[in-house]
Parts: sequence; structure tokens; C-alpha cells
Amino acid sequence: MPVLNVGFFGSEELARSIGKRGDVRDIESYVHKEIISDELHVLSFLRLLKYPDSIRPLLSVLNVAKAGLVEVTKIDAALGEVLVSFGCAGVSNGIVIINPEQGDWVDPDQVSMILSQAGLTWKVLEGLPDVHQIREYLFQLLENTDASYSDPLVVPIDQHFVVQGIGLVGIGYVQAGSVKKHDTIESLPIGDSGIVRSLQVMDDDVEVAVAGDRVGLALRNLMEESLHKGSVITHSDSSAIKQHHSSRLLITTAPFQKRVLVENDVIHAAVDLQFNVGRVKEIDGDSIQIDWQTPLLLRTHQCPPILIAQLDAVPMRIIGIASPND
Repeated sequence: MPVLNVGFFGSEELARSIGKRGDVRDIESYVHKEIISDELHVLSFLRLLKYPDSIRPLLSVLNVAKAGLVEVTKIDAALGEVLVSFGCAGVSNGIVIINPEQGDWVDPDQVSMILSQAGLTWKVLEGLPDVHQIREYLFQLLENTDASYSDPLVVPIDQHFVVQGIGLVGIGYVQAGSVKKHDTIESLPIGDSGIVRSLQVMDDDVEVAVAGDRVGLALRNLMEESLHKGSVITHSDSSAIKQHHSSRLLITTAPFQKRVLVENDVIHAAVDLQFNVGRVKEIDGDSIQIDWQTPLLLRTHQCPPILIAQLDAVPMRIIGIASPND
């Protein structure tokens, strides 16, 4: 069941036209399913809530999304921050729909200029959206997506609870690799081990969950304290994750960002659904040393971009992206 996770910035009205509403947290999900070549294909739209008041939902969506959908009703600072953030996160495919409120006007050339400056070559549509055209384009992207099913398992956990008769359940996105029933897993950073008792994807029991799936893992022999928002599940015999108490990172500054990091600055890092606080200890050109308040868990194989933000930065909180430099 191939799944394309789409970061969505736009109205609830548009969201309801393209998918069926699912769960709601600080992110609202809408799902559309189709049978293509005798196989179920899924588009999962992740709509931002509490943004722009809070940047954390945007960063969480960008950690998961492989495509973007942005509805432009007006040009403002929030739109600029969203498009720059998609560009920094490497979301190279997406759609912008220019759909101003009645009586207003949005300059398509200005939108195209912002896209170009953000490093995005997305498809631009004007006027009332054709949802069938949107879905067709996104399903084509899904067909061409090279999912990392064979990579080491990485499942960041963003919810957990205990279910009577089942036990401890962790919920998160499979970011890389695959997990199946009876696998032996480890929860980091604590390092507690357990067994996968069963799995659910989109409320269906499955034998295996793969990259792109939002999965519920029923776990045996794992302490509840070892699961929390920001913990990561891997296979117990894997070296997929390295814990960083301090990191040397190579920083690439975001477009439009004029703020320059200095020693003792407090920053936030978002990667694989973690949202970690760090303090800049040393700067050497584009290389910075950061001490983390809690361990930052980074993949040892194909680490995704680490989004660096400062919550008090105005007008754009995204400072840039970072990669390990040690």
C-alpha cells in the first residue's frame, strides 16, 4: 500500500475536497485512497494547525512530507516562511494553488518569484482548484517515489498509550526501512528492547509496515517510560541511529534569512519528528558546535536535513539546514 505524505498549507475547505478527514493533533490529516493497477495507493495530506503561532507543526510536517500543497490566498510573511521551509527541507515536488479570497488579487509573478528564491520548481495553478488534477499529479509523484524500504528501520514515536488487553502501543511514521510482526526492536535514547506484537496502518491490521506508513506498534516487554514524543524505534541489532549530546554541524543559511548565529545562541533542531533545544558553543565559518539539552538522534545512513530554527527570529524563524560535520 504505497503512501505519499503531502505537507498541506491551506484552507479546511480545500482539505475536505481532496481527502477524508482523519486524526487531529497539532496536525490534521486528510486521506484519499485509490486502486491503481490492482493495488491500493494512498495520499495523506498533513494540514498545519496552530501555525503560524507555533512553528513546531510546520517542522513536524516537513520531517515527514515527500511533496507539498500550498494554497495562496494572500502574500504575507507566513507564506514566505512556509515556502522557504519546504525548500530547506528538500521537498522538491509540489503544487501551489493561487486562490485569493473574493474581491482580492494575488500576483502570480510574485508567487513564482518567491518559489524561485526558495529553490522550488513546483507546479502553479490559478483559480478554483481541480481536485482530480491535483490527485493525478500527486499519484504520479507516488509512482516515481523511491521509498527507502531496504534502509535500516527508523520510526520516530509521537504518541503512546496503554490499551487494555493489548498493552503498550507506540504510534509514529516509518521514516525508513520496514518493520514486521515479531521483530525485536529497541527504543532510543533509553535503549529498552521489546517485541512487536502486532501492527496497524490506517486502522487495518498488517503484517508489515514500510517507509511512509503511519503505524501503530503494539509492543511486548517494553517499558512505558521508554516511549515518549521524540523517541525512535529501530531494530535492536541495528546501528541506524547515533545519539548526539553535542554535535558539529555544517549550516546552510535559508533564503531571506539575515540573522547570523553567534556563540551562546539557543536554537531548535527538527529532524525525524524530534524538536530538540541546543546552545551554540563554537562557530568556525559555516561549522558550528552545539550542545543539546537532550540527546539528538541522527541516522547513520542517509541522514535527512536537520532544520534549524530560532523561535524569536523575526520575520522568519527558519535559520537554515544542517548536516553532521564530525
